[in-house]
Amino acid sequence: MDCRFGFIAAIAAILLAAPSARAQGAGEVTGIWLTQAGDARVRVSKCGGGICGVVVGLKQPIDPATGKPQVDDKNPNPALAKRRIIGLPLFSGMHATGPGKWSGQIYNADDGSTYASNVSVTGADTLRVEGCVGMLC
Repeated sequence: MDCRFGFIAAIAAILLAAPSARAQGAGEVTGIWLTQAGDARVRVSKCGGGICGVVVGLKQPIDPATGKPQVDDKNPNPALAKRRIIGLPLFSGMHATGPGKWSGQIYNADDGSTYASNVSVTGADTLRVEGCVGMLC
């Protein structure tokens, strides 16, 4: 089984605010979010008029097969396949589509593909991330 975080594998997830890391007020998108499975932390910040998300931590940062940091080895671009998962941008420039809602593209490190995505704040400490394939989200 791949040790990377299930958030990306599933393409749809709920991110929960990591209580010690969330400096913003309730219902804010910016901050550090913990995946529902608890296996990755993603920093969401404002950028270019939208939002960006970057992996800032993994439960298992070291690949047990190689003994080295987890890398983006499923990326079809050989130049990108060696970049570390920690620091990997998952989405950037997602544009606002309504109050607490954004749309754009999300990268899936488990298959090296990019998908249409929707992000929404669904509670004080809950961020819903949906990946879309065709018309299905």
